Amino acid sequence: MYNQELVKEVLNQILNSTERILRRMKPIKTSDDFLKNERNLEKLDSICMQLIALGESIKNLDKISSKSLFKNYPEFEWTKAMGMRDILSHHYFDINNDIVFDVCVNEIPKLKKIVKEIIIKID
Repeated sequence: MYNQELVKEVLNQILNSTERILRRMKPIKTSDDFLKNERNLEKLDSICMQLIALGESIKNLDKISSKSLFKNYPEFEWTKAMGMRDILSHHYFDINNDIVFDVCVNEIPKLKKIVKEIIIKID
């Protein structure tokens, strides 16, 4: 068994990060909006930083739970989230605004929902 308090703490960090991303995405309606001006480019940068933090937290959570937690939640692509962290961290100048937009619009709400479910089950 794993340390449930530590897992819950990391899950809350992930939840906070998803909420931060969704707030920052509100004025962004298309992937091209990221490129319209300096302010939106800063949003892209800050969102990418949150995606890196999410991926790192997911990696840590997988390690803490001895790879047992995520197999109970196959509806989210945990491995891809970890992989995106690696791409954003190591190939920063190759960031694709279309992919970041798609992840934020389609995957972050799913992640938020699943993380809330996991927190409830742990309590």
